Amino acid sequence: MSEITATSNGAVSADSNSRFFVREHHPENGTLLGFWIYLMSDCLIFACLFATYAVLGRSYAGGPSGAELFELPLVALNTAFLLLSSITYGFAMIESQRNRVKGTLVWLGITGLFGLAFLSLELYEFAHLIHEGAGPQRSGFLTSFFALVGTHGLHVTFGIVWLVTLMFQLGRHGLINENRRRLMCLSMFWHFLDVVWIGVFTFVYLMGVLP
Repeated sequence: MSEITATSNGAVSADSNSRFFVREHHPENGTLLGFWIYLMSDCLIFACLFATYAVLGRSYAGGPSGAELFELPLVALNTAFLLLSSITYGFAMIESQRNRVKGTLVWLGITGLFGLAFLSLELYEFAHLIHEGAGPQRSGFLTSFFALVGTHGLHVTFGIVWLVTLMFQLGRHGLINENRRRLMCLSMFWHFLDVVWIGVFTFVYLMGVLP
């Protein structure tokens, strides 16, 4: 605290040796609140993409339909990869609550591998469709399909990059409060992508193979 004195002529002066200490104010759970707001904005993005697919999903323009293109066993395997990655991330969170850095890193690594397997199959599917002449420019149906599924794939890609970065931070600094908060934010993001994919699998693939 600084000491303020008044001189004989009424002027106010401060002690030249005074120091001002400002304590940084960070609202409790402010980061999680901000991240929830971000997830809500992402919900709006995917809602728009789902709505676009709902409008254009039957606009084949003389091209192939989903029943002719989709390979449900492959998509089901891809779905299993992503759902398993959600389970393994849950194990990573359990290990972090037990203050086990090594166990947390192991389960995060397994989660990343499942995520990479999911992306690999998705890229294979895209390459196969384009090779068959069913690219995004072929019809409104395929444009909306590639936009929706591709946007989800980009989110998974960013999630894997985030996961790898977090693994380096955990290896260097351990389970400090900041890293625990980052783990929680990534957990919400990863599970959010699982929920979106369940919608994609049901609304796009399962309904897409119906006559």
